[in-house]
Formats: sequence, C-alpha cells, structure tokens
Amino acid sequence: MPNETHVLNPPLRQSLFRGLKGRCPACGKGKLFGRFLKPVDACSGCGRDWTVQTADDFPAYLSILLAGHVLVPLVVEANLHYDLPLAVQMALWPAAAAAFALALIQPMKGFVIALIWAR
Repeated sequence: MPNETHVLNPPLRQSLFRGLKGRCPACGKGKLFGRFLKPVDACSGCGRDWTVQTADDFPAYLSILLAGHVLVPLVVEANLHYDLPLAVQMALWPAAAAAFALALIQPMKGFVIALIWAR
C-alpha cells in the first residue's frame, strides 16, 4: 500500500512543477486556471478548494524580475554588436518585455499558488 501522506501532500518540487504547468498542485490532474489568470474554484480531479490561496502581486514581481534578467543582457549585447536605429529599439524592447511578461505571468501565478498551498 502506497504511503497515503505522500498522495495527500506531494513533495514541494512536484507541486511547484505542477503549478508552473497550470495543473492542480495537489493531484496534477485538474486544471488550475479557468481563464488566463483566474484560478478555478475547485480542482476537477481531486476537488481541492483553490479559492483560499491568493497570489496577489507576487507573480507580477517574479515575471518582471525574470524578464529584466533576460532582456537587459540582450539589450546590452545587441547594442554592442549591432547599430540598431533608436526607433527600432524603441519598438523592439518594450514589445519584447511585454511579450515576455505576458508569457511568464500565468506560470508564475501557478508557481506561487502551489508554493502557498504546499507551505
């Protein structure tokens, strides 16, 4: 018989990866989000209530932090190796930052919800 506490409380790493993928941190079967950033009320797989875990602003801070750490070196390297016109840079870098932040916000929110739930 498998360890029942392991089934009820998966390891932290497993829960965090499930949250990053937008799956239920508890069971990994149900979706964590009903819409882009709106968590479901309860997991369709295990029935766990997700209305009590609120991520607030922390996912946005994480997204901005990661986007900045990736994009700033790219901006520096692009300016060292290429002579991009200012108009191109004014269009390129803000668009890249917005796209990167939008791509990261849902996985970061799932990660934070999983972290709160697991701890």
